Amino acid sequence: MTAPVFVADSLTGAAAGARVRLEGPEGRHAVSVRRLRVGEPVVLTDGHGTGVQGTVAAVEGKDRLEIAVDEVRREAAPDPRITVVQALPKGDRGELAVETMTETGVDAVVPWSASRCITQWKGERGLKALGKWRSTAREAGKQSRRLTFPEVTDAMTTKQVARLLAEAAFAAVLHEEGGEPLAAAQLPASGEIVLVVGPEGGVSPEELAAFAEAGARPYRLGPSVLRTSTAGTAAAALLLGRTGRWG
Repeated sequence: MTAPVFVADSLTGAAAGARVRLEGPEGRHAVSVRRLRVGEPVVLTDGHGTGVQGTVAAVEGKDRLEIAVDEVRREAAPDPRITVVQALPKGDRGELAVETMTETGVDAVVPWSASRCITQWKGERGLKALGKWRSTAREAGKQSRRLTFPEVTDAMTTKQVARLLAEAAFAAVLHEEGGEPLAAAQLPASGEIVLVVGPEGGVSPEELAAFAEAGARPYRLGPSVLRTSTAGTAAAALLLGRTGRWG
């Protein structure tokens, strides 16, 4: 059976032969829900590139474990880094997009309030929705056994997205009328790749112009038009394969 994965607040100083503690909500889940016992295997990650494989050495109360460390793994920072600017979809499709992009391997997700978005994040509703996206990324990172979880930034305006695109090593907007397929684009060997996924109503001409001025060209993904909640995942898989990160 595959060892369960839990998120530790910190793995600083973790080394083979040492012990680390898991407590708080994750510790409670391990002890009271998963009912882990001494001797069972477990994997810990800090979500920032460090992971520990070990076994349960002690169970304390209902929410604390001590893990005997067998092995420590540390991931280098991904290069090129892949960021997807995701326009806000309707309903729970935003969480679906974040979940599948996390499982695929995206490094950052930027919620974008595009002009044609039916959904708009405002006030407490926006903070709650952002919290759901971040929680989804964390849980999907655990499920897919990632050591580095994707960053989910605060929501950005079109002007903020344009500045992000201007700083990228490669910037693209997925668009069904793009003159060049993303599969044929010249990609950088390193740096940041930023990909924009528009809303259900499409990217407006004004937004396309702003992004073009920032250096982002329109690219088509394939012969069919994908939903906004699935386009980023499909494009990320293509980019991860082409850049060698899936090699």
